[in-house]
Amino acid sequence: MEARPKHRTHTTLAIMALLVCAPACGTPAVSETPASSTAPPLPPPATTASAAKPPAPDAPIPEDARELAQTLQRTTKALHAAIDAWTPKDGDPPENVELLALHQQRVYRHAARHPKVADRAFARLPSGLAAQAKDNTAAIRELLALARPIKPSAVFKVQPARPAAELMKHFKKAERRFGVEWEVLAAVMFAETKFGRVKSDSHAGAQGPMQFMPATWKAYGMGGDIQDPRDAIMAAANYLRATGAPRDYQRALHAYNPSQAYVDAILLHARQIKRDVRNYYVYYNWQVFVLTTAGERRLTGPGK
Repeated sequence: MEARPKHRTHTTLAIMALLVCAPACGTPAVSETPASSTAPPLPPPATTASAAKPPAPDAPIPEDARELAQTLQRTTKALHAAIDAWTPKDGDPPENVELLALHQQRVYRHAARHPKVADRAFARLPSGLAAQAKDNTAAIRELLALARPIKPSAVFKVQPARPAAELMKHFKKAERRFGVEWEVLAAVMFAETKFGRVKSDSHAGAQGPMQFMPATWKAYGMGGDIQDPRDAIMAAANYLRATGAPRDYQRALHAYNPSQAYVDAILLHARQIKRDVRNYYVYYNWQVFVLTTAGERRLTGPGK
């Protein structure tokens, strides 16, 4: 087999235990099974004033499959409406977008850890949302498999993400120059550092919002700043193009991170962005969690 450049042996996900956890990028990574057409319909989302209020950052996640399905459907509908109303998207997201996105993220993280409950819940959803839920849950589960717990005393540097509209411009400029789909680039940045929120270097020494090893950056960074989001996105597109994209995203992403679980997760998230651009803004508002030996810890988002 032809030798390919090696990006790094470990990512922020595997070493720092970040929990980020797509037809988008060539062959879909995981097949999709629509929800059964005979599933009982869910009741219409509540419309009371109290139901319209976004959930608190640590609001309980239902354990019951039916309640979990209702919560996911209600939250996703409200989140999409809030994203549509968020104009322009070149500044900080509104509070309701952040709170709804965090709640949806926590629902999916719960589903990823409780597959039997998730299967029963997703069978109750409309087919489109069920497909989205399966992709998101599968992607999170793949990335969780790469994480390892760290000490609760570990210190991580975080920072605000650059505006969503600004990052999208960089993704699309990189796509025009290198032919790598912007949705794939967005999914990589999402998985690596939650759109630049993670500032710490990885244990292996990977740096910046797209997590480059210095040697790889020297070869593909085109003289840019490894910490600059625009330069990092362009370098990632350059590297992915050199390793097989857009013809073979599986090969290119495996060169970026030699883990099939990672590759599958990126393709699943990219597929969802392609199906509905609002999912880009959803992922943009998902937050940074770390897995410690004392349990999960959220580092960014409402209340942090």
